Amino acid sequence: MRQIKIIVEKHPEGYVAYPLGFKGVVVGEGDTYEEALADVKSAIKFHIETFGKEVFETEDIIETFIAEVAV
Repeated sequence: MRQIKIIVEKHPEGYVAYPLGFKGVVVGEGDTYEEALADVKSAIKFHIETFGKEVFETEDIIETFIAEVAV
């Protein structure tokens, strides 16, 4: 079993979740935080079953930061 960092965003329409360190796009969504997390977990499992271990980036992410900049 592998630990995967997940970003969960709250939007007016619900929650969106996606993993870090993956090749390709894997997204989950739901009306609640828990639903989005469960959905992305299911999507991750499917992605790995479909494409194999090659979906992981070559290096593990040690730490994740969220930053905000004005553009």
